[in-house]
Amino acid sequence: MRHKKIKRLIAAVGAAAMLAGCMAQSMVVSAEENGMVRSFLTGKLVPESVGRQRAIAVMLNNIYDALPQSGIGNASIVYEAPVEGGITRLMGIFEDYQDVERIGSVRSSREYYVIFAREFDAFYLHYGQAWYALPLLRDGDTYNISGLSGENDAGRGEEEYVYYRGDDFPAPHNVFTNYNMIQDGIDFLNYPREYSDWYLEQGGHYQFAADDAPTLLEGGQDAAYVAPGYDYNNAYFTYDPSTEKYLRFQFGDPQIDLTTGKQLSYDNIIFQYCSWRNQVDSDTYLDIDVVTSGKGKYITKGKAIDVTWSKDGGNWDDQFAPGNFTPTKYYDESGNEITLNQGKTWVCIVLDTESDKVQVSAE
Repeated sequence: MRHKKIKRLIAAVGAAAMLAGCMAQSMVVSAEENGMVRSFLTGKLVPESVGRQRAIAVMLNNIYDALPQSGIGNASIVYEAPVEGGITRLMGIFEDYQDVERIGSVRSSREYYVIFAREFDAFYLHYGQAWYALPLLRDGDTYNISGLSGENDAGRGEEEYVYYRGDDFPAPHNVFTNYNMIQDGIDFLNYPREYSDWYLEQGGHYQFAADDAPTLLEGGQDAAYVAPGYDYNNAYFTYDPSTEKYLRFQFGDPQIDLTTGKQLSYDNIIFQYCSWRNQVDSDTYLDIDVVTSGKGKYITKGKAIDVTWSKDGGNWDDQFAPGNFTPTKYYDESGNEITLNQGKTWVCIVLDTESDKVQVSAE
């Protein structure tokens, strides 16, 4: 009798498991049938028309006279890295920007930003470039949308077609774009809007936590205040437990999006420490190694852990090494790839010689 009860119990548990599996599968199918997919940039469910159209990566000015930026709040991922003179420049990666009034101000390219954009298989928008970035920009695998005539003529006389100059900021901090102009540029250059097969096959760039299993970094360092140590803008983030997000500050004030007036906030922060040198024949431009390996930190939900980062086959001395454009992977101290929480991410590139300026504290 007891064995029969056990068999019935096992059968009931199995049926429940099958039902749960069918329900989960049904939810996935239902989401797909309703035109929803998992975003490659945030891990969240988004309309297929948003999540499976190639993202854009836009160079954004970040000096004091160009603030606040417009449209930056719609960027799912923001990269911040040093450029010459100790200033930082941003690159926002957008997939949901159809209703954004304007994006900018748009500034010039550096080589390592092209590599970041290609990691995400994104269109790369910039207005000008450092000379040493030109070979990568002209490479056939870079979806380059330049604002300068003579590069790919997307600008058609610099300020027409994809980019325009606004009247509320002084030049050169007044170049902007918007959704319709960007679509015109994509059409003009005959670029495909769908992601490449290699990007789809690997399922995007990051791996994200499931809806009901957030990454908590138990045992990690308390991280209510984190700062990458940039001298120029004195950037930092503070954790808001009520929203479980990090609020962004720089130049002593909250960093806001001009189009919304809202402060920028993020679910994930990555500090990526990189070796560097001066560009050949230049004591001004930086050559930052974002393609081999290094250390860093991952910060989320009030905690921080040490990580390492690397690429598959990256080669700092070969600008066109195929491994340079594979997604950067981040690993915890046990060698496991980290799982990001769903939502927005800010990546700070930190020169390894200045990593001692990084701050992570409980207050």
